[in-house]
Amino acid sequence: MTSDLLAHWLGSDSSLLLMWAGPRSNLGLPWIGGLWGALAKSLLPVLAFAAVAPLLWWFFRSSWREIDGEATEHRVKLRDEGKQDYRPAVMFSIVALVLTAQEYYGGSRFYSRYVRPWLRSLEAGQHDSPGGLGSYVDVLFWGELYSYGWWAVTRILGYTVIPFLAWKLIFRRDSLIDLGLRTRGLLKHAWIYGLCLAVVLPVVFIVSRSDEFASYYPFYKQCSRSWFDLLVWEAMYIGQFFALEVFFRGFMLGPLRKSLGSGAIFAMCVPYVMIHYGKPYLEASTAFLAGVALGSLAMKTRSIYAGFLVHCTVALAMDSLAILAAGGFPTTFWPQ
Repeated sequence: MTSDLLAHWLGSDSSLLLMWAGPRSNLGLPWIGGLWGALAKSLLPVLAFAAVAPLLWWFFRSSWREIDGEATEHRVKLRDEGKQDYRPAVMFSIVALVLTAQEYYGGSRFYSRYVRPWLRSLEAGQHDSPGGLGSYVDVLFWGELYSYGWWAVTRILGYTVIPFLAWKLIFRRDSLIDLGLRTRGLLKHAWIYGLCLAVVLPVVFIVSRSDEFASYYPFYKQCSRSWFDLLVWEAMYIGQFFALEVFFRGFMLGPLRKSLGSGAIFAMCVPYVMIHYGKPYLEASTAFLAGVALGSLAMKTRSIYAGFLVHCTVALAMDSLAILAAGGFPTTFWPQ
C-alpha cells in the first residue's frame, strides 16, 4: 500500500524512492516467517563479522602495523615541532557538507520537484519555438533514465570535483595525486584483485537467487529494454563507482593516513555504511566489511584503482545476474 502511494506521488520516476522503500519492507527470511524470521535475519551480519574479521586481520595485519608506525612518527614529529595538522578536520568538514548536500539535492525528491518540471518546460517550449535543447528531451519515454542521470551526475560532482577543488584551494602545496590516484604498483597488486573476486563473486551468485535481490537490481528497471538503455545506465553506474572510490578510499584516507594510521580505515567505513541505508539489509549491514577490505587495499597500494575494479566487477555481476533472472539481456540496440 505504501509503495503504491509513493509510486502515485512520484509518477514515472517512482523507482528511485521505491528503491529506498522496498528493501526496508522485506526484512524476513524466506524459510522462517514473521517476527522470528526478521529477528534471525538481523543477526546474520554478526555471523559474517565473526567469520570475516579474522581473515581481514590476518591478511592486512602487517599493512596496518606499518601504517600505524608511519602515523606515530608523524604525530611525534608534529609534537616536537609544535605544529598541528588541520587536514583531518578540513576533510571531515568537506565530507559532512558533501554527503548532506547529496542527501537533499542529489536524490529523487529534488529531481521530481525541481529538475523534472524544468525538463518538461523545455520539452513544452518546442510547441511555440521548435529547436534548441528541448528538442532532445522526452520526459515520458526517458524519465527514469533522466532521474538516474541526475543521481549519477550529483554523485560524481560531489565525490570528486567539489572536494578536490576545495582541497586545492585550502592546501595548495598538496598534490591531488596523493589522494589515491597513483597508478604505480597497480599490476604488482593485481593478484589481490583476483583474490577478492574469488571470495566475493560466489557470495554474489548465492545472494542473487533471493527475491529481495532480484527486485532491487538493477536500479534502472528499463535497462533490459535495449542495449542503449543498458550501456548508458552501466556507464553512469561505473562513473559513480569510480567517484565513490575516489571520495571514500582516496580523499578520506589520504589526509587521515598520517594522523589516525590504520584507524582511518574504520573511521571512513562509518559514513560509507550509511550511504548504503535503503539497500537490502544484508548488503547494507556488511558494507562495513567491504569498506575495511577496500580501504585496507587502498592504504596498502596507495591507490584506489584495485578497489575500483573490485567494486565495478561485483556491481556489473549483480546487475547481470538480476537481468538474466528477469528474462535476459536486451535483443535490440535502440528502444522501441
